[in-house]
Parts: sequence; structure tokens; C-alpha cells
Amino acid sequence: MRPIEALLEIIRDEGVTRIFGNPGTTELPLMDALVEAPDLEYVLGLQEGSVVAMADGYARASRRTSFASLHVAAGVANGLIGMLNALRSRTPIVIVAGQQDRRHLVQDPMLSGDLVGLAAAATKHAVEVQHAHDLPIVLRRAFALAARPPAGPVLVSVPMDLLEEDTDVAVPARSPVSGPGAAAAGAGDAAALLAGAARPVVIAGDAVGRTGSVPELVAVAERLGAAVYHQPMNDGVDFPGGHPLYAGMLPPRNSAIHEILAGYDAALIVGCHAFMPHHYTPGPAVPDGLEIVQVDEDPAEIGRNFAVRHGLAGELAGTLAALAGHLEGRVPSARERIEHLGAVHAQVRADVEAGARAAYGPAPMDPRGAAHAVAAGLPDDAVVVEEAITAGLKLRAVLRQDRPRSYVHTVGGGLGWGIGAAVGTRLADPDRPVVAVLGDGCAMFGLQGLWSAARYRVPVAFVVMNNGEYRTLKETLDEGGGASAEHRRYIGLDLAPPALDWQSAGRLFGVDTLRAGSADELRDAVASVKDLDGPLLIEAPVSGHGADR
Repeated sequence: MRPIEALLEIIRDEGVTRIFGNPGTTELPLMDALVEAPDLEYVLGLQEGSVVAMADGYARASRRTSFASLHVAAGVANGLIGMLNALRSRTPIVIVAGQQDRRHLVQDPMLSGDLVGLAAAATKHAVEVQHAHDLPIVLRRAFALAARPPAGPVLVSVPMDLLEEDTDVAVPARSPVSGPGAAAAGAGDAAALLAGAARPVVIAGDAVGRTGSVPELVAVAERLGAAVYHQPMNDGVDFPGGHPLYAGMLPPRNSAIHEILAGYDAALIVGCHAFMPHHYTPGPAVPDGLEIVQVDEDPAEIGRNFAVRHGLAGELAGTLAALAGHLEGRVPSARERIEHLGAVHAQVRADVEAGARAAYGPAPMDPRGAAHAVAAGLPDDAVVVEEAITAGLKLRAVLRQDRPRSYVHTVGGGLGWGIGAAVGTRLADPDRPVVAVLGDGCAMFGLQGLWSAARYRVPVAFVVMNNGEYRTLKETLDEGGGASAEHRRYIGLDLAPPALDWQSAGRLFGVDTLRAGSADELRDAVASVKDLDGPLLIEAPVSGHGADR
């Protein structure tokens, strides 16, 4: 079997049915071979950032490792933002990047470069294949490593001439790999500590949703009667948003986390990559004296940023089920706690809901009203892909999603991810409506992804929250205070004039567009996603930072 044939055989065997890519000369052997491979669909992106973002969304929604193809050093460099997002969000992707012909690499030919060096900091692993007979083994390793906890992207650099060799290579069989391991030992002692706490709290990390362990965490929380917070800037639904015990998301600042956790005497932290603060504040996130039980599928996370009393490394669902079993009947006050916390949380939600509904009005809309309109318009079973920064925080406050994988975000911080991720999400799960909520600044980084949505008629509603500015930066400056804060001027933080014309942007890429003239119109436009047969860009003009003063 020739090397290019071996590559296609292996990716088929690994469950790949779609290749996300942007081709160049080094990919010509692959593109030529795909002519005779109708079972492998090539999904074309116009820029590598969009390509990797589509692969990211596809892997998450399909719950399988996805496959992307990039072109030489420049293509890898363009795709680095997507790789960084996938690494931080722990999305399994195998990326094959074409390297220049080895026969003249010594001359530093155009397009060549250190692909492994470029990708090293943004991937779990990066390697260049030097011999044709090594390619099958390296690819098998790449798929295994990408999926192994903590999951993430793996890059394989393949010289163009290697794929063209007329060399017979052997393809090793796929080795079955079980899950992340058995349930952790020590659940009994951990349960005893939690059961003895007067004020327990649970922190739900993104590994809970990724591994399908939400029901087991709900059982633990209910048997404790403990308030449950999402980790800061959670990437998914890791606990039902409508549950009486759900207290919301921890803010991404150590001082704010410390203030909240100071009200508890014991914490169960599950599947959470530390606390990943955003803005610096002095001091630790964890108060002195807080007794911590930490559960994670990745042993490296246990005690990584704070001391724990019991660290349980193992398969999450089984470990949480064991904890729930040990907690059965050991907290007599659990039901009373649930009723009390449910009433408190219901009042908070009602206040937020009332404030958001009161903010409805014509465009430019109050961001609170616009966020609520999106949430209110969502069809049943819709998936929200969110990359909206300040508007995203308001959206989180009013969303009440219970089903895992209904909310998709990235903690990677590389802007331009949302459009491509939404396309990949809908391609992987065509039965669920997808609404992408995007900041106008974020959308500009990944605008090319709209072309792929139009080419493949992917029915996604792209809601662009258009405030014409980098609002989060203005708010961060204002948080610093100072005598001149009220009259502060902002340099380089405005996207107008000239104003971005989102209707023209959509039409440029062949996407239908509309402009929501009010919060009510925005709600109705979002509701229409269930009937789409192709992409729709919805411009939602929202009031800018100055309008709040």
C-alpha cells in the first residue's frame, strides 16, 4: 500500500468521514487521491483559522477525533489560533500539515519552515515524518494521543514527496483503547469529608460535560444538598441550568472566587482545569481552611494550584457514581438544603429575568434585552455557540440550558473561532438547530467561515451583536477608576467610523442576512433557525459603551 493510500485507510479506520482543509501544492497528492475516495468529504475553508475552528466544533459535537489538513509553514501559522483554542478546550483533532519536498529542504525553499517548532506550543504533540514506512505508525499514535485525557490537537508534518513515493508500507491495526481508566479509589473517605461539612459547595468543570458525567454529578450534589457553580467561563453545560442547586458561573477573577468560596467549609471540584482567572487580582482563589475533594480524569490536575484533602484521579462518571453511593442517606438535611437554595436561586433568576425583559426596546438594543431575546427565541434542543465577550456574559445570565452539549464556548481566547465552530457543530449534528452568538469584533477575525457555511448550505443562524467597539477593553479600563474615568478617551477601541456593514458582509459570502430592528424582532429571527435550509446572518445592533453612562 502506498503512503497516500495508507493515510486514507487509517483515517477511515479512525472514524473520519470529513476532512477540513485549505489546500496548497503540498496537499496535491491528498487532493488527487480523494477523487477516488467518495466516502471522504473534503470541507473547504478559505483560511486555516476557520478550518481548525470547524474541526473543533465537529469533534465536540460528534464526540470523535476530527481531522484537518493545513498547508506548509504559513498554513500552520494561520491555524495556530485554532490549535490553541482546541488545546485549552481539550478538543481532540489530528492535523496533517504538508511540508515542502525533502529533496531540496536544505536550500530553504519557499513555503518551507519548522512546522513542528511552530506548532509545539499550541498542540499536545507535534512531529514530522521522515520515512514513508513510519507514516502509518505516527498517524496511529496521533489519533491515540489526541483522544487520551487530557485530549487535544496533535500535528503531523508530512513532506510532499513522501506521500508521492511508490513505496509499499504496512498499516498497523487500530488498537482498541478503553476510556480514561477505572473509577478512582478513595471515594468513601472523600464522601465522609463532604457529608460532614456544614456548608458544602460543588464546582462543575468542563470535563463533566465532555465525558457525559452530568447525571452522576447531579446525584452527588442532590445527596449533599450543595450549591453548584460552573467553572469560570465554562465551555459547555456541566450542570443543568434550571436545577434548584445551580448557582451560576464563578467569575474569572481570583478575588471574586475567593469571596464566594469563603462562604463554604468544603468543596468538591470536578473536572476543572484549575480556575483559569482572566484579570489579575492579588491573592489565591481558594480561602485558607477550605477542605477540598478534587476529582479529575487527568492526574496532573490534582492539587495543581491548591492543596486538596482527597484527590481522586480516574474515570469521572464511575468515580462520581461511587461518591453518590457513599453519600446515600448520610446527609439528612439535604432535602431541606435543596429547598432553601432553590428558593434563593429562583429569586436571583427572577430578578435577572425581570431586568432583562425590562430592557427590551428598539435598535440599538440594550445588550441585556438583546441577550434575553436570543435566549427566549431559541428553538427546543438548540445548540448555542458563543463568542461574544461582554454580550456573552449577559447571555450566560439568562440561558437555562439543561442538556449537555447545548452550549459551546472556548476558553482558548483566540478570536475568530465562533463562525467556524458553529459550522462544524451543525455538520456533526444536523438534527439540532445551531445559533452562533458573536461579538462584532470576534466575528471579524473569522469572517471567512461564512463562505464555508454558504458553500455547504449549513443552516446556522449567526447573530452578530454589533456595538461598533471593543467594549470589554473599555470596561476593563474603567474598572481601574481614576478621576478622569468618566471622561476617558479610548484609543484604538472603536470599530466606527466607518461602521461595519454586516448586511454587505453576509452577501459577499453568499449568506442571507437581516437586521433586527428591536428585541422582539431578534427573538423571532432566532426562532426561525429551526426552519432554515441554509445559513442566515442576523445583525443585532446593540448600544455601545457610551450609552451606559
